[in-house]
Amino acid sequence: MNYNVRGENIEVTPAIREYVEKKISKLERYFTEAPDAKVNANLRFNADKTSKVEVTIPLQNLVLRAEETNSDMYAAIDLICDKLERQIRKHKTKVNRKFREKGNVPFQFTNSNSEAQDDDELELVRTKRFDLKPMDSEEAILQMNMLGHNFYVFTNADTNRTNVVYRRKDGRYGLIEAQ
Repeated sequence: MNYNVRGENIEVTPAIREYVEKKISKLERYFTEAPDAKVNANLRFNADKTSKVEVTIPLQNLVLRAEETNSDMYAAIDLICDKLERQIRKHKTKVNRKFREKGNVPFQFTNSNSEAQDDDELELVRTKRFDLKPMDSEEAILQMNMLGHNFYVFTNADTNRTNVVYRRKDGRYGLIEAQ
């Protein structure tokens, strides 16, 4: 992989560059051969004293992309690598399942990690059943906050349809309306 590490409001020192390359190169173990890809890493130091790391790795049939904000640049890089690894495992499971159904073997991913581990990632571990109370979106937001969840499913009293309210990353709220 070829690395393009650039910084905004921060000087990319050789130590940071080496750390990014060392951490991201560990992702190569998921491929049969090291992909000929360009890794674009953007490191930013914000005015609020936080570090933001964005990494994009365009591959042949997949674009890996993750971003993370943390007070520590190295911690943000670690979190990015974890996110990218989960994306690869998820995609690998999906690709391997598709090829198993067709009878072909995927050429891109290695089988060094057991597929059972990858399949566990998609395993349903809990089912909840509950009655949907008719309410408006404001009451649903209050219920969600009271429960400490980041989403809440309810029946919209006005439309009698299933809706979902959720907390966005920016702290505001969103509404999903079923058709």
